[in-house]
Amino acid sequence: MRERFTADLKTAMKSGDKSRVETIRMITAGLKDRDIEARATGKTLGDDDILALLQKMVKSRQESLDIYEKAGRADLAAKERAEIEVIASYLPQPLSEEEAAAAIKDAIAETGAASIKDMGKVVAALKAKYTGRMDFGKASATVKAALSA
Repeated sequence: MRERFTADLKTAMKSGDKSRVETIRMITAGLKDRDIEARATGKTLGDDDILALLQKMVKSRQESLDIYEKAGRADLAAKERAEIEVIASYLPQPLSEEEAAAAIKDAIAETGAASIKDMGKVVAALKAKYTGRMDFGKASATVKAALSA
């Protein structure tokens, strides 16, 4: 993925797409920060870690977008939308509601989860398979509801 960021940055610079250049630079800066943190623990970042970072960036921008829209700041909201669009282009296609529900059901069956105490196992299994494709905040609530029933 890192090579793709570099190639896309060069392409955006050549085409003069300033907002795309800024967003890709922001992504690479976030990656460098994560690399420095990981180096302290002796780990290296994999594609799953990069996807998690991108998801976090999209979520942060979505929250900002909501705030700007409520405050009537259309200019800042448009900037956030453009950044979300660029970042999301690097994420795999998200699961639909039906696919997510089926994945949760399968994960519960695979882990043999029977109660709310097993929620961590189920969410860990989902993260292993669907990083970058699923909103784990919503998934956790769905898993909790399924295990509570």
